[in-house]
Amino acid sequence: MASELSAAPVLSTPAEHLFDYTVSETEAQAEHRSDNELRGIYEIDRTAREVRRGGWKRIALQFPDSMLRDAPQVAQALNEELETLLGWSDSSNPTTITANGNGSPQPAAVPERIYILADTSYSSCCVDEIAAEHVDADVVVHYGRSCLSPTSRLPVIYVFTRHNLDHEAAMRAFTNQYPNKEVNVILMTDVIYQDHVPTLAKELRAVGYTNLLSTAIIHDPTGKIPNRKLTSPQGTDLAAESSTLDLTTHSIFHISTPPTALLLALSSRVQSLHIHPASPSTSSTQQQPVTARLLGRRYARLLSLASAGIIGILVNTLSVSNYLASVDRIRKQIAAAGKKSYTVVVGKLNPAKLANFAEVDGWVVVGCWESSLVEDDAGFYKPVVTPFELGVALVGDEKRVWTGEWWGGIEGIEASSGRVGTGVENGNGDRDAKSEGEGEGEEEEDEEESAPPEFDLRTGRLISHSRPMRAGMKKADKQGGGEAAGGATGSSNSGSALALRPKTELATVNGVVSPGAEFLRSQRTWQGLGSDFVVEESTAIEEGRSGVARGYTVGDGGERR
Repeated sequence: MASELSAAPVLSTPAEHLFDYTVSETEAQAEHRSDNELRGIYEIDRTAREVRRGGWKRIALQFPDSMLRDAPQVAQALNEELETLLGWSDSSNPTTITANGNGSPQPAAVPERIYILADTSYSSCCVDEIAAEHVDADVVVHYGRSCLSPTSRLPVIYVFTRHNLDHEAAMRAFTNQYPNKEVNVILMTDVIYQDHVPTLAKELRAVGYTNLLSTAIIHDPTGKIPNRKLTSPQGTDLAAESSTLDLTTHSIFHISTPPTALLLALSSRVQSLHIHPASPSTSSTQQQPVTARLLGRRYARLLSLASAGIIGILVNTLSVSNYLASVDRIRKQIAAAGKKSYTVVVGKLNPAKLANFAEVDGWVVVGCWESSLVEDDAGFYKPVVTPFELGVALVGDEKRVWTGEWWGGIEGIEASSGRVGTGVENGNGDRDAKSEGEGEGEEEEDEEESAPPEFDLRTGRLISHSRPMRAGMKKADKQGGGEAAGGATGSSNSGSALALRPKTELATVNGVVSPGAEFLRSQRTWQGLGSDFVVEESTAIEEGRSGVARGYTVGDGGERR
């Protein structure tokens, strides 16, 4: 389990680094590419054909930071290719024949306008539809690796870019790892090396690996292998059989370093996972995953959320489809557990932004299946988890079982919905500890005493504010039961009656003081600039000086100074 912070995290940049710019190693070692190389790497011809076929006029090119140095050349090459295609279409149909037989010149086509998108609003793997809408783009061309999450508004052309790969080294590593040619293996690469998979699979099957399955890219983050479908040795699609295929009997040979979210997702779905580095400078032993340790860290994070009273919902995407519905479902899950939630949109995550919300005990990220996982979270003041991990955390201690299963992104809400429904009702022991018949004749207990403190497994302490909204839920349930028993007449009387509300200094939700307002009143040391109306005057009003600079009159006596 992760250790507790021994000191407050550093949330500012050192002053000596204010005007320093450190060039990254990859940027410093990047070689200058010719125009022909860029046309092949960024697939200029295919992109221009798809743009021309779609009839789009305003094109947004989205580059990650590592490829931004090539953006001007790529935009120029794409513009030239579009002009070339436009010239061919004009030459093939130069005139338009009218009804009277006269030939009239064809109106000039509107040229395309290309915009370069840099500094994405959220993760670079997601399509930045917000930035594209600022320029009223018709289509987004996304370069580099992508999470392939479904978008909600704009069409997207994915260009994963093409990179060289040493096939001989990959085959040598494959044969050394799997000497038995009858083994069940799935060949898989990152999206930027996907064009090498068919050739490598054909070469491996030619040397005797008859049970080898290869992968192809699809847009399905909820699949057993996210965004991949399996291809049989005969070249047929196994999409229909993938639901019944037992992946626990197969190993995966993955070329290039996979994202951590993919490692955690595949850890419980396949027999084993071997990583072959695409870069020759990286050794194979350094790339082997330690998923058991990663899963242990994630379990420690979600245990912190089990005793959290206030949970923040971080919206880390505005482009992935159904993200609003996912936020609503998470709110309902948190409310059903008796906890308070606040929704925050902060763009790219960093410890300094989240440290401003000291009242929040933990965070859940709503984003794509890759960006929802915050890998380097040691500097964050409070734990940051995925929607699936939140669902496991909301289950009671008696019902929570860690099976090693893991999901990333908003797709994990479905996987954890069954766990949450059981845990909220049975795991905490407050809702169904007594049957309805047993509690009818007993006196009502005090709200504070009816919610005993919970034991925090990580710190070994009792937490009394882990479910601050539970009292309000019980009160609402009792009122709802009374209205149902009273019938329509009682409902109409209570709806039209006026009730005197007591004076309160803090906002209440269903009769319960807002946890955020209570934290602001009792724990925050700085509460803003305040107001002059609440400050009593400490001295009486006295007459001051009057006159001009050469001689002032002070007080009633007329003394001149």
